[in-house]
Amino acid sequence: MKAMGIFRLLMGASIVVSPLRAQAGLDVETQRQRLVDQVAAQMKSTRAETGRSDLSECVLRAMRTVPRHRFVPAHLVADAYLDRPLPIGMGQTISQPFVVALMTELLGPRPDARVLEIGTGSGYQAAVLAGCVAKVYTIEIVAPLGQQARALLAELGYANVEVRIGDGYQGWPEAAPFDGIVVTAAPDHVPQPLVDQLAPNGRMVIPVGSVHGLQDLLVISKGADGRAVTKRTIPVRFVPLTRER
Repeated sequence: MKAMGIFRLLMGASIVVSPLRAQAGLDVETQRQRLVDQVAAQMKSTRAETGRSDLSECVLRAMRTVPRHRFVPAHLVADAYLDRPLPIGMGQTISQPFVVALMTELLGPRPDARVLEIGTGSGYQAAVLAGCVAKVYTIEIVAPLGQQARALLAELGYANVEVRIGDGYQGWPEAAPFDGIVVTAAPDHVPQPLVDQLAPNGRMVIPVGSVHGLQDLLVISKGADGRAVTKRTIPVRFVPLTRER
């Protein structure tokens, strides 16, 4: 990746050390707008790796609208609008806003699209997706997190998001095919069931690699003929994809 500042690697994403800090006296709306401006500026620095230099209008609107402070633990609300991942308990994180925006943008969301998310976590990525597509199906293997996310998404009015508790590796066969799939935890290989559930001309964005090091953020595009083409973008570090045993 080209220079974007000094990187810190935390579970959840490749992290840019940001000059933005939560400031006493600034309301959450102002903090969120400043964060999104910073994220949009960072996109230009990853153009060579991602092929994207700008965020589309729907992604910008979703990032400016979704109240990230509602998706973090109460004791971390003051840090909600820093460009960094945060722990949400049970060994899981809410991803860095830049990574959430980038993954959503790489998906190429359309207003009529049906999208599958693997790894609901706090529900933040699902909420951002919900602002860009017609329907979001999201799966979380950690039941308390999935139940909490389901309740919060309903409370906030995200009626086009459906949450399931289960093993995301297997996808959601009865709702397939999907125009897009976003995976927010890292397997060591691309799950074949997810490739199979991707619609022709659909895209999957997924981090793949060792749980002990960096992973590659991949964009897998399926052609009209069903063939899948993979493109590597930036290095990231996500929590591992957990499976049922």
